[in-house]
Formats: sequence, structure tokens, C-alpha cells
Amino acid sequence: MNSADNMTKYSLRAWVLVLALAPTILVGILLGSYFTINRFYELEQSLIERGSNIIEPLAIAAEIGLETKNFETTKRLITSVQLNKSNLVQFIAIFDTNNRVVVTSHHYKSHEFMRYNQPIDSLNGIEIEQFGDSLILRSPILSSQRELIVSPFDNNANAAQVNSGKLGYIAVLLNKENALLEQHRAAVAAFIMVLIGVQLNLLFTFRLVKNVTQPITDMVRVVAKIREGKLDTRVDGNLIGELDLLKRGINAMASSLSDYHEEMQQNIDQATSDLRETLEQIEIQNVELDLAKKRALEASRIKSEFLANMSHELRTPLNGVIGFAKQLLKTPLHTSQQDYIKTIEKSASNLLNIINDILDFSKLEAGKMVLENMPFALREVVDDTVSMLANSAKEKELELVVDIEPAINDNVSGDALRVGQVLTNLVGNAIKFTDEGSVHLKMRLTGTEPDKIIIRCEVTDTGIGIDKHHQHQLFQAFGQADSSISRRFGGTGLGLIITKRVINQMGGQIGCNSTPDKGSTFWFTLPLKLSQYPISQPLDTGKLKQKSVLLFEPRKLSRHVHQGLLQHWQMLVTPITTLQQLDELMNNTKQRFDYAIISCNELAKSPLLLDTLTRIRHISDYSLYVCNSNNSATNIDVIQSAVDKIVHAPIGERELANTLIHPYRAPPESQPKPLQVVPALNREPLSVLAVDDNPANLKLIDTLLRELVTHVAVANNGKAAVEIAKSRHFDLIFMDIQMPGIDGFSATKQIREHSLNRNTPIIAVTAHAIAEERERINQSGMNGYLPKPIDEAALKEVINSWKVRPKFTHFEQQTLNWELCLTQANQKANLALEMLQMLLDSLPETRNQLTLALDTLNAKAMLAHVHKLHGASCYCGVPTTQRLCKEIESSLKNGASVEEVEPEILELLDELSKVESATNQVISQLSMDVIDE
Repeated sequence: MNSADNMTKYSLRAWVLVLALAPTILVGILLGSYFTINRFYELEQSLIERGSNIIEPLAIAAEIGLETKNFETTKRLITSVQLNKSNLVQFIAIFDTNNRVVVTSHHYKSHEFMRYNQPIDSLNGIEIEQFGDSLILRSPILSSQRELIVSPFDNNANAAQVNSGKLGYIAVLLNKENALLEQHRAAVAAFIMVLIGVQLNLLFTFRLVKNVTQPITDMVRVVAKIREGKLDTRVDGNLIGELDLLKRGINAMASSLSDYHEEMQQNIDQATSDLRETLEQIEIQNVELDLAKKRALEASRIKSEFLANMSHELRTPLNGVIGFAKQLLKTPLHTSQQDYIKTIEKSASNLLNIINDILDFSKLEAGKMVLENMPFALREVVDDTVSMLANSAKEKELELVVDIEPAINDNVSGDALRVGQVLTNLVGNAIKFTDEGSVHLKMRLTGTEPDKIIIRCEVTDTGIGIDKHHQHQLFQAFGQADSSISRRFGGTGLGLIITKRVINQMGGQIGCNSTPDKGSTFWFTLPLKLSQYPISQPLDTGKLKQKSVLLFEPRKLSRHVHQGLLQHWQMLVTPITTLQQLDELMNNTKQRFDYAIISCNELAKSPLLLDTLTRIRHISDYSLYVCNSNNSATNIDVIQSAVDKIVHAPIGERELANTLIHPYRAPPESQPKPLQVVPALNREPLSVLAVDDNPANLKLIDTLLRELVTHVAVANNGKAAVEIAKSRHFDLIFMDIQMPGIDGFSATKQIREHSLNRNTPIIAVTAHAIAEERERINQSGMNGYLPKPIDEAALKEVINSWKVRPKFTHFEQQTLNWELCLTQANQKANLALEMLQMLLDSLPETRNQLTLALDTLNAKAMLAHVHKLHGASCYCGVPTTQRLCKEIESSLKNGASVEEVEPEILELLDELSKVESATNQVISQLSMDVIDE
């Protein structure tokens, strides 16, 4: 990879030059060096050969002179040779066998270097010695008796035999300057030849570069222009070989790209034109959709107003019918008149239920049903719901059983009203479509999380059942399994679709399993959050451990549920299913039971009822009679004296536990006489103003209030109510919303601004049941909501909750709202006070922790403490504290630093001081009143 990257750093021109010049230079250097060295060697050998040709004849010629001692002749000989070869021979000397100079060619500055340094016997032929820039040749001078002169170049030198002795040797000094000059000339010639070869190579190389690399460079430039979009660019010129093919390919590619670009541009223009037309159509459709949306919103608004008006117009007369029917039942009437009035009340209530179903369905269809998230006691909601339906089951002699798994936590949070509505629809349907047998409500725990539980509820009946091909219609609006059902059983067919959508909105599911003529099972899953605060008081069932109980229950389902519950409390249960078994037990056993629970089934029809109950009482310390039919209810006066307490089935878990833990003997009770008039007693010493434009409703609420409070004033319009509020102080004001002229909201605003009742609780009384109306009520300064038709119990509950209202003279409602606190505590004043006390106790530590986290800029600790405070503020009616905690917690979770939320933290610390002061005031004002209640 690195080598490839390095290669791309150099151009094609550089590579061509390198690849063309490098081999040429290398070959030229190698050849020049070879021929130069070879020339040097030849010149050296030529010099030695010339020297040998001179020294050998001289050695032969000098023999005679040495033998005859005629040195003069020898001197003339060597001098003549030196002079004739002066350009080659510099000096000649002859030495004897004793290595002494005998004759020299001429006088020389020094001839010691000419002397042979080895023994003369070792000099057998011509020897050569380098001396600086000169060459010394030495050859022995032999006597005439020798047969052969040995040459150093003779390959048979080892075979020569020297038969005579040596007379001395001759040394010749040869001059090498001419040879060196020739060597230098040869080197220069070789260099010149190499240089000429390189120049010729450069010439051809540059010619190649011009013919190859330049066209390629031009092609690269053309390709770059094509890439920039200049598709009309072409490669020009006459090229050779493959370059011409490459040129044609590039030009063809450019032509194709140009054609494609033109075609693409045409397509783009066409697509742009189509898109412009489409956008115009979309714009037209958007305008139409916007108009349709506005029409739909207007239709929805009109529908909401229609529902509100219909709710008001229908509930207003129903309010009068139901209210005065109940009031009429309090007057002396004979039996047939009472039946007529009860029929009127029941019919009006059924009509009200139908109206409620239609309104609920409309809210679900519009997506405007908002689920509350308030803490409530699950078993209390179930018991209240079932108790309302118990009379319907008793009229049909049905066995109504509630079976709640003990492991299910009773303290949960959610919308208790909707949970009760779901149970009412399913259990009510089961009772309505069951003529005989049982209706069984079973609740089991199917999932747990740290802050949530999941409950599976099943409502099983033994009624008419549903065919499979009709079951898919059950959860459709206005759908029923059979069209004849509405004629036989009545109903709108909205109950199950409302139930399904409510369950789905809660996050659960619902389904049905049914067999015709055998019954049905409707099931649903119910996710509920766990409440941080205990709503129901814990049961001290430890007192029942190992207590003995006699359980007489002929019905298998009820017996199984009661026996399981008693055994869960670790009680010793003796179940009895028949009168015969009961009689045998009382006759034969000496055992005494702590408790006896007797079902009225079978026993109520026995002629020995009182005798049996008396005998049971003799073998038990406490006897409990469960009345589960209207027939047995008629004998209460007779039964009361034979038992300790009478309860009505189905008996709830908490009711049964409290009865067994705290047993007491109830005084004798009797059924109310038909003509008995119940006087209104213990009226509250309060002054109340009632405002309504409808004379019948105003008369009804006036009548009801006079039975509950001591002083009542009425006004038939908003203007009159404002005038009365300016002249007189009231403890409570009930304000109708929809009135001509000044409506309830405007009247409330004027009363809050200019009257003697700025802080007086104002309760909205209206037939409007939609969520928007309730939201307007909460934002208008009103303190509560009472729906029409007015229920006497609900009216009394409102009065009781506000008769101990704190006087908001030192703090605003946004700091502490007692009504909101009551709502969050499920309208339980003692629980609301307990929550406020818990908040008050935690405030000093909370302030210290928040201050420490602020000083140390510890975002993690700040988030933990604010989150904890936020959870506590959701149940104590402190809106400003709850809002500030939510803002700070949200900012910290989104990555904000403590410095960025410091203003909100300081505002929260100031608000906590206000909350502490307000809480102390509320607790001090209300604690004694709640205790008195």
C-alpha cells in the first residue's frame, strides 16, 4: 500500500525519464569502465614487453664485458641504449654477484633503489618492481656456457635448466609517464563516449516524452474539464498507436456523457414541470384540507356545544324529577304511591345512565376523555361498586361473589371513577343477562414492577352466553349480540365499547370467552401505579390467627372464596354445606367456636330458623348472619335477636375483617315503615347561597339545603347573586353555570373582586359533564364541582368537606389549595391532613439538602432531592411547589447545570417557606374539626 502511494507521487514524465536514462547510464558506465580497465592493462603489458625487449639483449651483451672486465665497452653499450630510448629508459645499472654497482648508463642522483634486495641466487629471470611512476626491470647476467635464457613469460620456465653461474644482474628504470598519459586519454575517451551515449539517449527520451506523456497530460486535462461539467471538451491532435485509441475512447465517452446530460436535463425539466403542477395541486388540496379542517373543528365545536346544551337540557329536568322523587319519598305515602314514585325515580335514573353513556362515548370519540391519576383504595372502590349492584343480584336470587387475591396491593393510583365504571358495566351486564346461577368477579395479580402492578380481572356469569359469530360485535358502538336483546334486556349497546376504550386508554386489554346457554367470561388487564402514601388503614389480622370459625355456606363458590380468605388470615375454618351437617355438628360436638358465619341460603326457608340460629349462638362467641336475598331481608326483625350482627352479601374483605377483629352486638334493627317521615336533624350552622335560573332546580336545592344547613339564601340569576354577595357573607355558595345575562363564571369573578365573599368557597352546580367545562371551572376561581342531578349524599359530602375549610387570609391558593389536597386524598380530610403533616415534617431537611446541593453545585444530588420533593408535592395540594419542582427536574434531566437553574431553585426555597407557614395554619385550623367529625 505504501509503495503504491509512493508511486503516485511521481508523474509519468518522471518515470519515463528514470526508466529510460537509468539503464543507459548504467550500461555506459559499465562498458566504459570495462574498456578503460582493459586499455590500462594492455598499456601496462606493452610497457613491460618493451622493457623486456631492451633488458634481455643488454644482459647478453654485458656478459662479455663482465667476463673480460671490459667495463668501458659495457658502459658505452648501455649509454647508447639509454640515449636511443631516452623517452622510455631513464637509467641503466649493472651489478655484480656481490650486489655492487659495476657500470651505470650515466650519473643518476641515486641508484640504491635499483639494487636487488633479495639474494642474487633467487633472481632466475626478469623481475619487475613498481617504483612510484616508474618501473624497474631486473634480469640476471649469465656466463656464456648457459643454454637458455628463461623468460618470465615462458610457460615452460620450470623446465629450463641453468648450467652456468651468474655474473651479476642488470637493472633498467623505465619511465611510465607515456603509458599513464595513454591511460588517461583512454579514460577520457571512454567518458566522452558514455556522455555522448547519454546525450543521445536523452534526445530520444525527450522525444518519447513529448510523443507520449504530453498527450496523456492533455487527456488528463480534458478528463478534468469533463468532470467539471464541460462536456464539449475534446482531445485533439494526431496520436500514435494506443494513444490514438485512448483519445477516441475519451472523446466517445465525452459525447455519450453530453448526450446523457442533455437527456437527463430534459427529464429534470419535465420532472420539475410535473412537480410544479403537483405542488400546485397539493397547495390546492392543502387549502381544501385547511377549509375542511376548519369545518371539522367548527363541527366539533358545535358538537361539543350541542353535547353541553343537551347535557344541560336533559339533566336539568332530570335533576328536578329525581330530586323531588326522593323528597316525595320522605313524605307520608301509602304503598302504591311509594311504588309509583320509586318507579319514576328508577326510570329517571336509567335515563340519566343512558345520557352518561352517550356523553362518555362522545368524549372517547373526540379523544377528550382525560384520565385522572389520584391515589385510591382498590378494595374500597370494588366494594362500593359491587354494593350498588348487589340489590339487582338479590332481586334475581343470584350468587354475587367477589374474589380478590390477597397479594394485590390495596394502595394504588389511577382513575378510581373509571375503574368503578368498568366494573359497573361488566358486572352489571353479567347480572342483567343472568337469570339464575352466579356472577363471579375475580382479580389476580399477574405482574409487578417497582412502581406498578398489573391486575387481571375476570367477570364470569352463568347467563345466556354469546355465539362466536356474534362476539365480534360486542365491542362495537351500538352493537349487541342479538337485536332482540335490546328489546328484552334494554340498553344502548355503548357500555362495552366505552369499557374497551377506557381500558385501552389505561394501558390494558379486554376480551371475552363465551359459550351459548352456559355463560360468559369477560376479562381485562388493569395496570395501576402504586401509591406512595397509604390510602386504606392496614388491617390487624394478626388478632384472628388460630381463631376458630364455623362457616355455613351451601353455595360452593361463596364457600370457596370465604374459606380461602379466612385461611389466609390463618384462622381454623370448619366448613358446613348442608343443614343436616350443621345439625349433626351441633348435636355431637362439644367444640366452641370463636366465630360463626351463617349464610341465609337454605336456612332462611327452614321453619327452624330461629332455633338453629339460637343453637349456633350457644356454640360460638360471635355469630354473623349473611343476608344475600330479598326474602331473607324481610325476616331481619326476627333474626336480629338470634345473632350478633347482620351483614348483606357480598361482604367485602375489609368489612369482614373489621367485623371479626372488632366484634360488637348490634342493637335490634327494623325495616323503615312505609309512612314514616324522617325529619332533617343535626343541621349545620352554616349560611349558604344557592344560585340557579331554573325554578324547579332552585326549589330543589333550596329544599335539600334547608334540611342540611341552618340558613339558606337563593338567587335566580347571576346579577342577583352578585348583589347579595356584596351585602352578606356566606360560608358556602352553590353557583349554576349556564344562566342568562351574567353566567356563573362572570358572577364568580365579580364576587371574587368586589364582595364580602372573596374567599368563600364557590361550588359549580351544572348539568354540563364534558371535560372542557370542568377545566373552565377549575380555572375560573371556583373551588369545586357538583354535577346535576343533585344527589343528596353528594351535596352533604360537599358541605361537610367545606364546613372546616381554612380561612385563606395569609396565603394564596397557589401556595396551598385545600380543595386540591382533598381531591388528591380521595376526599378524605384525615388522610389529607396526614399527607400535609408528612410534608411539613420533611421540609426542614429538604431545605437543608437543597441548599447544600446548591452550594456545592452538585447536580446529581439536586436532581435526587427535587425528584423526591416533586413526588411528595403531587399529593399535598401545593401547585406552585409542584410546578417549580417539575421545571427544575426537567431542566436537570436535559443536561442543565445547577448554575443555570439557580433562580428557580431560589424561588423554590422561598416557596417552601410559604408552604411551611400555610401548612401550619391549615393543620392548626382543621385538626380539631376532623377529630370532632
